[in-house]
Amino acid sequence: MITFTLCLLALIAGYFIYGRFVERVFGPDDRKTPALTKADGVDYIPLPTWKIFMIQFLNIAGLGPIFGAIMGAKFGSASYLWIVLGSIFAGATHDYLAGMLSIRHDGESLPEIIGRYLGVTTKQVMRGFTVILMILVGAVFVAGPAGLLAKLTPEVLDTTFWIIVVFLYYILATLLPIDKIIGKIYPLFAIALLFMAVGILVMLYVKHPPIPELTEGLQNTHPDASLLPIFPIMFVSIACGAISGFHATQSPLMARCMTSERHGRPVFYGAMITEGIVALIWAAAATSFFHDNGMDETNAAVIVDSITKSWLGPVGGILAVLGVIAAPITSGDTAFRSARLIVADFLGLEQKSMRRRLYICIPMFLLAIALLLYSLKDAAGFDLIWRYFAWSNQTLSVFTLWAITVYLVRVRKGHYFYITYIPALFMTAVCTTYICVAPEGFGLGVQYAAVIAILAAVVAACLFNRWYFKTTKKLW
Repeated sequence: MITFTLCLLALIAGYFIYGRFVERVFGPDDRKTPALTKADGVDYIPLPTWKIFMIQFLNIAGLGPIFGAIMGAKFGSASYLWIVLGSIFAGATHDYLAGMLSIRHDGESLPEIIGRYLGVTTKQVMRGFTVILMILVGAVFVAGPAGLLAKLTPEVLDTTFWIIVVFLYYILATLLPIDKIIGKIYPLFAIALLFMAVGILVMLYVKHPPIPELTEGLQNTHPDASLLPIFPIMFVSIACGAISGFHATQSPLMARCMTSERHGRPVFYGAMITEGIVALIWAAAATSFFHDNGMDETNAAVIVDSITKSWLGPVGGILAVLGVIAAPITSGDTAFRSARLIVADFLGLEQKSMRRRLYICIPMFLLAIALLLYSLKDAAGFDLIWRYFAWSNQTLSVFTLWAITVYLVRVRKGHYFYITYIPALFMTAVCTTYICVAPEGFGLGVQYAAVIAILAAVVAACLFNRWYFKTTKKLW
């Protein structure tokens, strides 16, 4: 438990120390925010800071910090390091700066921000790429919570019934003003999710289960280690618990509701650190489960159900599972909402009118239903969509990090652009290597992973450095 405790303390310290440093680099001020200058009663609505934090936390949480951390725990103590270092230096920095750029640019959606700094061509690609990713999120975040709800209710209320209920909720949450449903029920969902995390955390110290220590080394303990190397597989498996491009698509939703730039660190950086803590807790709990039951279990929902019921009892287990259900549901609905806003920004459609919202949402929901039906054919279909989502998610973080890096150079932040330049290089190597070695990608042998990673980083560094020296020569 020494490693776990140190990692937990490091995440908390990271918020107060590195988070404050990143905040100083950006330099929030007292200018009026888009929530005040563009209020429309639908998406631009001023909300209390505590409520914005709750919504942002639930928006970005999803299944990633729970299911991803559980699967990532199979890789051993390296997973703890990635959760801590990734959350502090990559994920939270990525989330904070992306959210603050949205505030500075009147609540712009992520593709517009990326295009502003990486060019028109990149913007057009990111528009399509991001909308597809949002629809993938909406599709994959239906089946998981529906399955868990079916376990908690009578047999007549089966998975199909709950899929329909969840999807109908998604439709309402996407179309209605943000303060009508999301603003009212998210605080309750957040309480359930945080209760779950705190309950498991307390039981970790009560039970004191065997957890790998860093002193034992960083070897890959995954049962399929020969096929699934730590690099890059673990760095994609633990996505939302360390860094996730999906987060940057959610930040503009809250950027349109914040009344002060100075609330950015607790909302954006703080929500990511909180998610990292949740991921760390579940990685530790999963390690205990694998120690007692072996690593053959691959269904994270089964592991969650087993841990919560055995550690927290029937009532606590139900509340904890409800928290796990709330996380993906509250990411799925805002994924569709983000997709609507991205398309609206692209087409220049105002969103006060319900009719114009329906123009965008009807084809979007039809595509999501088609993907959902495909994923429900068998487990292989769902796994394939999930893996493509995971890679697309991390790839989006790469483009976001590079866009932020260009911004930091252009606004003359000195050498502070390195706070996103280094994570951008690393994640470029991760995503490029993953799509090359993964079965759903090019399926190359893992022995080529290191070579591909180095080449990807070198090419990215050369392209950026060439632009940097050309640009700074003009600036300075």
